[in-house]
Amino acid sequence: MRLPRRRTTLPPLGEADAVVVGAGPNGLAAALTLAREGFRVVVLEAADEPGGGTRTYADPDVPGLVHDHCAAVHPFGIGSPYLRTLPLDRYGLVWAQPEVACAHPLDDGTAALLHRDLDETVAGLGADGPAWRRLVGPAAARFDDLAGALMGPLLRVPRHPLTLARNGLLSLAPASWTARTFALGPDGPGAALFGGAAAHAVAPLTAPGTTGVGLLLMAAGHARGWPVAVGGSRAIWRAMVAMLEDLGGEVVTGVHVRSLAELPRARVRLLDVAPGAFADIAGDALRPRAAARLRRWRHAPAAAFKLDLAVRGGVPWTSEGARRAGTLHLGGTFPELAASEAASAAGRLPERPYVLVSQPAVADPTRRVGEVEPVWAYAHVPRTEGPGVAPGTPPVDEAAARGAILGQLERFAPGLRDRIVGVRTTTPARFAADDPNLVGGDITGGALTLRQLVARPRLSPVPYATALPGTYLCSASTAPGAGVHGMCGHHAARAALRDLLA
Repeated sequence: MRLPRRRTTLPPLGEADAVVVGAGPNGLAAALTLAREGFRVVVLEAADEPGGGTRTYADPDVPGLVHDHCAAVHPFGIGSPYLRTLPLDRYGLVWAQPEVACAHPLDDGTAALLHRDLDETVAGLGADGPAWRRLVGPAAARFDDLAGALMGPLLRVPRHPLTLARNGLLSLAPASWTARTFALGPDGPGAALFGGAAAHAVAPLTAPGTTGVGLLLMAAGHARGWPVAVGGSRAIWRAMVAMLEDLGGEVVTGVHVRSLAELPRARVRLLDVAPGAFADIAGDALRPRAAARLRRWRHAPAAAFKLDLAVRGGVPWTSEGARRAGTLHLGGTFPELAASEAASAAGRLPERPYVLVSQPAVADPTRRVGEVEPVWAYAHVPRTEGPGVAPGTPPVDEAAARGAILGQLERFAPGLRDRIVGVRTTTPARFAADDPNLVGGDITGGALTLRQLVARPRLSPVPYATALPGTYLCSASTAPGAGVHGMCGHHAARAALRDLLA
């Protein structure tokens, strides 16, 4: 495809109906929503290429090998109520499904496995299987309805009130409560498999709403799978940009917007930025009280610390099922997971952290270069930079964090270190430098608190609208939150359409 062009001057004043700041999945989804309605849209991106968390980069040591920068596995991408309406396959996006969606290895050499097939998953969980069916089965069966209800503002009249009532109330429960509903209790495989998904919330597993994160992820696995994009996550943004260009839109890279006054004149403005960043960009245009409210937005207490590994011959997992899985959650039993997440949220680096692993070549063999394949692994570590962090807090010890991640990998895959031929570390500070929306390495867009579940980022049926007329937020700090689904951008653009059609 023809890549977006970099230029140092902005489009002429009055050229666009809408201007979007930020070319991550949400910014591009907002632009596509408006462009499909016939409006002229310009997207401005500070980085040298679009994509945000869906960028892919070349391995510095192994020619031809590529790693995904942030997002690697896409249950919400393939399951997004909006992205599924886009013909992105015509623009080169191909999903590849692993044989096993997700594996959770245990110390006895087995692994709890999430299969697309619900019955196969239930059978593999043994005594915990019936509880899994009761918990996840109804959500998987009505996943499209549930996704439509939950992947947007919560203060609205739901299209499927019974589905939302059953699953929505359950979703508010802490994962620690849900873990006790399995026959074998929190120490069993069912609780471990569920806890690994709930830990995607980047919050203590005692926090309200963590059940909802695990439930929606596992239901997505049964309904749509946990695929990767063939060739890397960059295929997602490339397809979205190509479609936008066909609709007459434009993406301009290398433009760092520091003030609303720098934007080309347009009827509406949508910003794929964090609330604090929007307050800075808006400056004196915002009343002090509105700016202060935006700056009080709470970011997750933990951050991502990632290793990109080049591994010869793949990871030698002890569990055979783990070798067939595209995604793995490492951390042992549910109580171990809970202790790890509590430690990182409290500012302590866990000795045995929760580690999320992607081995994309299991689903997409084109990612291998000879015998070498990419392996992506990140842990939750204390967030030591950004709003809410005490001044002078020392950064995470890189050597300790790297050693803790490799230790968890070796715990379930002895001999892995001997197969590693290259490693690249991405610290929380590096995440934030590469993408300012990842404040202090927070990959969630904001802490999972009860208030921020409902008021994301403000309590309103249209939480995307700001105090400035015609100006909207569309980042992961808006409803429904993090994930490569484009729903934040789509909903914000739907709100902006009212201005364009007025």
